[in-house]
Amino acid sequence: MVKDFSLFTSPGMERMPNGDPHAAVACLHNGPRIFYSPCNTRDGRGTWVITRAQDQRELLQDTLTFSSHRSLFASALGENWPLIPLELDPPAHSVFRSLLNPLLSPKRITELEPAVRDRAIALISKISASSTSCDVLTDFAFPFAVSISLRLLGLSDERLDTFVGWGRDLLHGDGIKQTAAARTILAFIDELAAMRRKEPTDDFMTFVVQAKVDGRALRDEEIHGIGVLLFVAGLDTVATAIGFDLAYLARNPKEQELLRSKPDRIVLAAEELLRAYSTVQMIRVATKDINFEGAPIRKGDFVSCATMIANRDPAEFEHPNTIDLAREDNRHTAFAYGPHRCLGSHLARQEIVIALEEWLSRI
Repeated sequence: MVKDFSLFTSPGMERMPNGDPHAAVACLHNGPRIFYSPCNTRDGRGTWVITRAQDQRELLQDTLTFSSHRSLFASALGENWPLIPLELDPPAHSVFRSLLNPLLSPKRITELEPAVRDRAIALISKISASSTSCDVLTDFAFPFAVSISLRLLGLSDERLDTFVGWGRDLLHGDGIKQTAAARTILAFIDELAAMRRKEPTDDFMTFVVQAKVDGRALRDEEIHGIGVLLFVAGLDTVATAIGFDLAYLARNPKEQELLRSKPDRIVLAAEELLRAYSTVQMIRVATKDINFEGAPIRKGDFVSCATMIANRDPAEFEHPNTIDLAREDNRHTAFAYGPHRCLGSHLARQEIVIALEEWLSRI
């Protein structure tokens, strides 16, 4: 049940110009439903790999057997506290999820739309006025996505390049850079929390420092966990999704022209592109020994539910490796599944759709 596979280093999975890791990973559906990979995390740890979408859903719903608590960020500092609510298990997860849900509700995100659209228009207008070419990630996707996260935190774009650099070091740097970036980000969250206690305003961090659970104020570690998650979540995933989407449309001019001429199809197309180019690997930790679909998972083992694998499952999607921008009933798991389904999914969808709408209408 051991397979020489890694989401980061296997053939076709490495970072390369014009690579297609999602097509490369689809070959796993020709093999077993679950196998063990000796090296399948950024830091080289082994995981069990779940290849079928239905099995992933079953596992992600079972929070008693498969825990979300890994202290992924805190461990870089030699500490042990969770990103909240991402790394909390029930019942604590439900308490904090209920606390934070209103901040990223569909109604709240709808109210943000004018500001999100204005930011997209400003960046695209700057690109079109200054050049006939650009680096989509550097010049548009990252500054766009990160600036929206900064807005939620009540911050301007003045230090945007600095924040992007922190995120790059944290998510893609070596161990030394990751630890340094983690310390810098945590110090920044502490500084911002202290500022909002003295000078409250209408933003996410003010809400957090004033919030109460079970009749008490949040502890420092809880503020760390919430603040760091919001900051980090806005650094990479949405920008990467926009980059994949625009790369696909650049390589497929007929599809591009279709969306230009019929922009009402962009919302549906965005869902298909989320399915086809998912990027999140959800890892759970077994809380006990268990036989899962014939695999002898032991307490403490890591189990990988990678969205890019589930969303290419032929048992789930007809012609999964064909990108059909008119695909309906699209049950993809780009935003995870179960109790930990992405808290920011409404905002992410809005950003991606607006980015495509404004890019295709102006470039």
